[in-house]
Amino acid sequence: MRHKPRTRSRVMAADQGVDIVGDVHACYDEFIELLQRLGYERCHDGTHRHPEGRKLLSLGDITSRGPQSIKMLQFFIRHVAAGLAEMVDSNHGWKIARWLDGRPVMLAHGDEKVADEFQIFEREYGARRADQLKEQSRRLLFSSPSHMMVHYQGRLVLVAVHAGIRDDYIGKESPSIQSYCRYGDVAGTGADGRPIRRDWAAERVKAEPLIVWGHDPRPEPERKNGTLNIDQGCVFGGMLTAYRFPEDEIVSVPARENYSGLAETPLTRYLAEFG
Repeated sequence: MRHKPRTRSRVMAADQGVDIVGDVHACYDEFIELLQRLGYERCHDGTHRHPEGRKLLSLGDITSRGPQSIKMLQFFIRHVAAGLAEMVDSNHGWKIARWLDGRPVMLAHGDEKVADEFQIFEREYGARRADQLKEQSRRLLFSSPSHMMVHYQGRLVLVAVHAGIRDDYIGKESPSIQSYCRYGDVAGTGADGRPIRRDWAAERVKAEPLIVWGHDPRPEPERKNGTLNIDQGCVFGGMLTAYRFPEDEIVSVPARENYSGLAETPLTRYLAEFG
């Protein structure tokens, strides 16, 4: 177990605009297509920049389940370092960070695909480059804040978080808050082994700030009690979604396929339960 890097700032200014992207899950081609739809341009240094100075903010889960985790890690390593993007902590990000740290974790639910990609990368580019990328990835994931408070014209206008957050948790840190932000309001495990999640958004009383979240896929972006879910299950054959602020616009691109290989997915279960 190595030194855990210091957590990056959980405050972001959005005076020039921010584009919040839902769970990518290694769907790199759709991610680049979405950036193009949002107006980002690839520059000579390999970065994607918006001509108006907008920033990208990821809700986490950039890896796992899909086909191109390493490309997603390389993208955010480069863009976070350049001050062009940010990302919050997430359940898959936390699992991969601990695996990269050498901790005894069981890679499942698509996380094993990340390990497979690193093996291929090492065979192609050598152990030294693979170790360097692993360390950069470890630091990126471990240093991601549990949630991001987005300010516009000096006022807190929205909070970006992976799985959910209570209003009294905003701006605070503790192991229990970090867990809530990664996994949501979990009430145990069902008979099928999947977590039972309380609908924290349905119980929210405040309408501001807007809370933008992912983790729990919905067929369409869902607004509820001052919250907005933008995980549309791209890796399961759904869509990859971005929320543009301050425009209050939603931009989505369709998945090119169901990369998960699963016939029953969170999207199909949601449709079966709620229609």
